Amino acid sequence: MSSVETRLRTLLSTLLAGPGRRPAEEIVRQLTDLYGEGLTRVVALLREHAPGALDAIAADDVVTDLLVLHDLHPHDATARIRRALARVGADAGYLNTDGGVVRLWLGGGCGAASRPAVAAAVRDAAPEVTGVEFVTAFHRIGVGPPPGYAGPAS
Repeated sequence: MSSVETRLRTLLSTLLAGPGRRPAEEIVRQLTDLYGEGLTRVVALLREHAPGALDAIAADDVVTDLLVLHDLHPHDATARIRRALARVGADAGYLNTDGGVVRLWLGGGCGAASRPAVAAAVRDAAPEVTGVEFVTAFHRIGVGPPPGYAGPAS
């Protein structure tokens, strides 16, 4: 968390705990709406005139947070999660998302100590997820497909 984010959280906590809570909440709501409308216009212009630039700015951590907050990120949660896993470099992969919970497989090279770092990377990339669940991958060499398996659909 940046020093600006830390300071904002401190100020908001102070305002929300005091007698000016309702006006403070309304100011924050109005400012958020204003910035959201501005970002919506910027994203629309970038999509039309410079899609590559949109991808470049969406890769920035702070900009990503703002785009996700306003549901404007050009990549869906799955793409952001896969990108985050690649950046972390852990022996982990995306399986699916069910009910807001992301399921990841863990290979042999991803120890228990890596789980918090992987989970944090996923939550940072997709703050809309409600949880992260790990499934350990087991690899058995020399074992064929299960009976009745016809291979991938063509």
